[in-house]
Amino acid sequence: MAKTASKQTADSRPRLLLMDGHSLAYRAFFALPAENFTTATGQPTNAIYGFASMLANTLRDEEPTHLAVAFDVSRKTWRAEEFPEYKANRSKTPDEFKGQVELIGEVLDAMHVDRFAVDGFEADDVIATLATQAEAAGFDVLIVTGDRDSFQLVTEHTTVLYPTKGVSELTRFTPEKVEEKYGLTPQQYPDFAALRGDPSDNLPGIPGVGEKTAAKWINQFGSFDELVERADEVKGKAGQNFRDHLDAVKLNRRLTEMVRDVELPKGPAELERAAYDRDALMGVLDVLEIRNPSLRERLLAVDPGAGEEETAAPAAGVEIDGSVLSAGELAPWLEQHGGQPLGVATLDTWALGTGSVTEIALAAADGAAAWFDPTQLDEADERAFAAWIADASQPKVMHNAKAAMRVFPEHGWSVDGVTMDTALAAYLVKPGRRSFALDALSVEYLARELAPASATDGQLAFGSDDQAEADALMTQARAVLDLGGAFTERLKEVGALELLHEVELPTSILLARLERHGIAADRAHLEGMEEQFAGAVQQAVQEAHAAVGHEFNLGSPKQLQEVFFGELGLPKTKKTKTGYTTDADALAWLAAQTDHELPVIMLRHREQAKLRVTVEGLIKTVAADGRIHTTFNQTVAATGRLSSTDPNLQNIPVRTDEGRAIRRGFVVGEGYESLMTADYSQIELRVMAHLSEDAGLIEAFATGEDLHTTVASQVFGVEKSEVDPEMRRKIKAMSYGLAYGLSAFGLSQQLNIEAGEARGLMDTFFERFGGVREYLQRAVEEARATGYTETMLGRRRYLPDLNSDNRQRREMAERMALNAPIQGTAADIVKVAMLNVDRALIEAGLTSRMLLQVHDEIVLEIAAGERERVEELVRREMAGAVSLRAALDVSVGAGQDWESAAH
Repeated sequence: MAKTASKQTADSRPRLLLMDGHSLAYRAFFALPAENFTTATGQPTNAIYGFASMLANTLRDEEPTHLAVAFDVSRKTWRAEEFPEYKANRSKTPDEFKGQVELIGEVLDAMHVDRFAVDGFEADDVIATLATQAEAAGFDVLIVTGDRDSFQLVTEHTTVLYPTKGVSELTRFTPEKVEEKYGLTPQQYPDFAALRGDPSDNLPGIPGVGEKTAAKWINQFGSFDELVERADEVKGKAGQNFRDHLDAVKLNRRLTEMVRDVELPKGPAELERAAYDRDALMGVLDVLEIRNPSLRERLLAVDPGAGEEETAAPAAGVEIDGSVLSAGELAPWLEQHGGQPLGVATLDTWALGTGSVTEIALAAADGAAAWFDPTQLDEADERAFAAWIADASQPKVMHNAKAAMRVFPEHGWSVDGVTMDTALAAYLVKPGRRSFALDALSVEYLARELAPASATDGQLAFGSDDQAEADALMTQARAVLDLGGAFTERLKEVGALELLHEVELPTSILLARLERHGIAADRAHLEGMEEQFAGAVQQAVQEAHAAVGHEFNLGSPKQLQEVFFGELGLPKTKKTKTGYTTDADALAWLAAQTDHELPVIMLRHREQAKLRVTVEGLIKTVAADGRIHTTFNQTVAATGRLSSTDPNLQNIPVRTDEGRAIRRGFVVGEGYESLMTADYSQIELRVMAHLSEDAGLIEAFATGEDLHTTVASQVFGVEKSEVDPEMRRKIKAMSYGLAYGLSAFGLSQQLNIEAGEARGLMDTFFERFGGVREYLQRAVEEARATGYTETMLGRRRYLPDLNSDNRQRREMAERMALNAPIQGTAADIVKVAMLNVDRALIEAGLTSRMLLQVHDEIVLEIAAGERERVEELVRREMAGAVSLRAALDVSVGAGQDWESAAH
């Protein structure tokens, strides 16, 4: 591994940064709520995120030349051997924390950071050894730790950075700072700590002796040894207590002294920082679903391999002959360079139904490039560009083409001939990653750093038409073109080129039209709903106050804890850092455990508040044309499913009265007769039946009866007429759970039954439908052998963690291996169905159009007199999207609003 040149000058000292990995990870774990940092499969990442953030910030602020991180191995250390009660009072490590330290190690390995863990010793012993060696070798040393015992290491050349607020603020402990805070020198700190004791390490203190008395004694007698020698001179009851506990205090003193001669495989001089393996680092963050671009940028910004000489825009061998075109110059440029693939980069905006393109750059493989302002084109340029951009025979390579396709029609331009979308291609190559920004892909696949992209939709952001910014946009266009070539080869290797051309690219074109269409909104209805929910929220507040007998803040966790567990004395819920939790699960548990009305009122309050926020968000997104234009996301879900934002239409409840009332606010638009909805019935289970080839499950679908009732009758061994609602509910939850990799424990939690009963239910199911069990086992083993799963259409999901030594990561990957082929195939089917329906509408010459795709449902706007033809067309095209052993079943409904169009 090549080392980079250190930053110190000839007359400065090298700087070694030492970090206490366990200490900082544990602080990060409690500083950041796990529920906000969890992967789709349930792996908490809060400790990883917090540690990585602190590491990035410290590297940025301190600029060390050398770096190492030390970790504890276990609690079996020399201190525990000498004092078995050492740290014995510490609570069990939270399950959510387990496994995160090992994952932090993977982040550090990708950054080529040395890490140490030595059997029998703690991390602070390793740090003390390295700090002592480094200072003797002429280093300045920085130690980041949450262990105050490290203050004994402070010298003129060794500083401790101690976290004082979560993981965001570090206090510098120099010799002066230690003396200011404790009235002692760093060398006296272990003496002080021995007298004070340490509850966190289970080291007993002296009764009646606090920090002030301990510091006074050390200053009075000069040292711990002198104090012990003259113990009889210590006056009063405190002195007697000291003498009574002298053996314990002596033990404390031995245990608080850090070991400075641990045998280590490397010394300070060998810890010089090295360039990252950027691909590996981004890969780890992708798997952990750590999406925050700020953290990624901060980590990359402190990569020692990213020297100033490496940040020039184009890589070596890439030359661009760019021109800023004036009026009259675009048409001849296109005539000269058209006919070959051109990379296209745009700066565009989209706001509530109106869009505009402010800058466009084109680039060819021979180095030619052009930049122009579309508002400055003359008539000939306009005609030439409109003809070129709409010509299917003129190949174009774009990054996130959907964003441009949504805006270009505002200028009268239709887009065709997009042969490659580098964002979609990157998604098919690595569907698990969470960032498909052009600059990141350029670094990863071209080893070329670009000017930062900051506009939305993955497009590029500059501010004016000056030469430097025009050059930057042209450089981006060239990167798009070059990435197109790189991804074409990658997609061929993984067999996904056809999936891009036949499914993903056409889908992006269709989604751009759907976004432009939007769906009409009844603003008055939505405002009435918002007022209704606001009233319900206020009513719940009043009822809560009445139930307790006084006012309190329903939004304050602290006040809720005082009310629930202090005033009312209700049963304690799960303990958290800030007290006993009052989250939704806890409230539901309290409602079931007690007769008090407050938990029920609080649940209703939160539900109504959430609905109010949902409706407020919808009202804000009603555009000037009276329609809501959501943005569809094609590269978010690794399974291939679509999602939406601004607003998120999947957030609207489907099965509640309130959710149905909100859907009545989405209405048929002017010039159309009705809305139509069409969706698949039980598509995941039909896919599972097809993939497993289980004859019993296929037969259950073939009967045409209620699937869950039919399956329940077979599982429970009763006649269909004897299947009660509870039996059906259990089978439905389990059937869908199997398609999502649900475990027996997960099923027990979902159904609120014992894990043994859930396991028995699953065992009985598998006895009846053995093909399903064999398929699920086969899916995991095949994925373990190949490293990926695959849908019917060839969409891959890469799962390297199937062979991980980390149990949590391996089990997470196994759940993905179970659900990815089923969910992914279902997602592919929906996309194929959308494309088929859209093409059939156009070929039939119908005016009716598609508006939305939400979950497995398609929403259309029906023109007058076309309903019967459209329904027939929709049923035919959706049912025929693919051929399954358990045939696809389509439900269709129509009405004046989204809810009344339900079926």
